[in-house]
Amino acid sequence: MEVKRIIDAALDFGFSSHETFTRAFKDAYGITPEKFRTDPVRLNQNLKPELLLNYTMIDEDVPLISDSIVLEITRRKLDTVESYVGLSAQVPISQVPVGEVTGIDVPGQLWDSFHSRKSDILCLLRDGIELGASIMGEAVDGTFTYFVGGAAKPNTSINEEFITWELPASEYVVCCFEAKSFDELTTSALGKAINYLFGTWLANRKLTTRPFLAEKYYKVTPDVAYMEIWVIPIPMEESEI
Repeated sequence: MEVKRIIDAALDFGFSSHETFTRAFKDAYGITPEKFRTDPVRLNQNLKPELLLNYTMIDEDVPLISDSIVLEITRRKLDTVESYVGLSAQVPISQVPVGEVTGIDVPGQLWDSFHSRKSDILCLLRDGIELGASIMGEAVDGTFTYFVGGAAKPNTSINEEFITWELPASEYVVCCFEAKSFDELTTSALGKAINYLFGTWLANRKLTTRPFLAEKYYKVTPDVAYMEIWVIPIPMEESEI
C-alpha cells in the first residue's frame, strides 16, 4: 500500500501548506503528523451531534432507532457484586462524554494494552464479559479514573500489575444499544448513547447517578455489535444533599 506524503494529505483536506496542516493537526491531537506516522496512537475524534436523540423521549423497554443505531433503556437488579480484573489509568475530564474533544484516545490505548496482556490474567472467566468503568469520584487534577478489564472469579489472587474493580449490587438503569460495526459501537454510537442517557433520558426524569458508569461489552457477531451502559440512578435532590 502506497503511503501518502503529508503535503499531499494537507492539500487533499484543503490546507495551503505543510506548515498549516501540521499546526492544525497538533492543535487538535497534541502530536505532529510526522510523530503520528512514525509512532501511531489511537486518536479521539469529535462526534457529529445527533439532534433527533436530543428531543426524543422513550419509555423503558421501548426501542429507539436513530442514525444507524438501535437504543433501548431498561432497569435491572444486580443481586451480587461482579468482579473484574484489568488495568486503569487517569483520563482527562475533557474526554467525557466520549468524543467531545479531539486528542489521544487514552481509553482506547488502555484497551489495547489490556488485550495484549489478557492472557496473563489467569482468573478471567472464559468468554466472560469485558467492562470499562469511568469512575468520577476519584477525579484528581482534571482527570477521572478509567478501568478496563474482564469478568473474573471472585476472591482470587492476581499479579500486582493488575487491579480488581467491582460492579456493586444495586438497582440499575441500563442503556442497551447496537451498531453496524464494533468500531462504530465503541466510538460514535457510544458517545450518542451516553449523551442521550444523561442529557435527555435521566435529566427529564429528574435523575442523576452515582459517580461512575460501566460499559459492558458482549461478544460481537458478524450480524450485530452490542453493548450496555450501566448506571445507578438517584434523584437529583438526593445528590445535592
